[in-house]
Amino acid sequence: MKYCAFLRGVNVKGTNMKMAEVCQVFKNAGMEEVSSVLASGNIVFSSDKKAEELKMILEKAMSEHFSYEAFLFVKSREETASFWNNVPFEKSDDFHIYAFVGGPGVETILMEEFGKASQVENEKAEIVNGLFYWQVPKGNTLDSTFGKVLGKKSLKDQFTSRNINTFEKVLKKMN
Repeated sequence: MKYCAFLRGVNVKGTNMKMAEVCQVFKNAGMEEVSSVLASGNIVFSSDKKAEELKMILEKAMSEHFSYEAFLFVKSREETASFWNNVPFEKSDDFHIYAFVGGPGVETILMEEFGKASQVENEKAEIVNGLFYWQVPKGNTLDSTFGKVLGKKSLKDQFTSRNINTFEKVLKKMN
């Protein structure tokens, strides 16, 4: 089965890694047809194992190899496609749209955090089919109150986010 592992915290705040080296760690852990998409930690691969087992195997392999506490989220081709196919916002050159990859229930936590945050004009969040999406005007991602949630240590093992265009690139690689 084809999967994508979405790694959290790659190539930010001092956690730097080359994607070729990450791919080798995946291969050494028994994954097949391994390739990366962008430098933000999106690894496409094949395995006969289930996603839950792969998450444990790959987090352990990454943690040991790179000497950091690795967090990643493994999604099948169908799950990855759902992020791209359920975008609730119209694409515009004025906005970034992010989708959040995480465990069950993370969308509720994120919506609660969004509700507590002050928003800039046209900043929106929506849950569609259990997936959390966030629209923010370009240039405001890291400055927004909700954007600061992305780096909360208490949530680091629960989700990662990607610009919606990343899902299109990952899906092309998965096909």
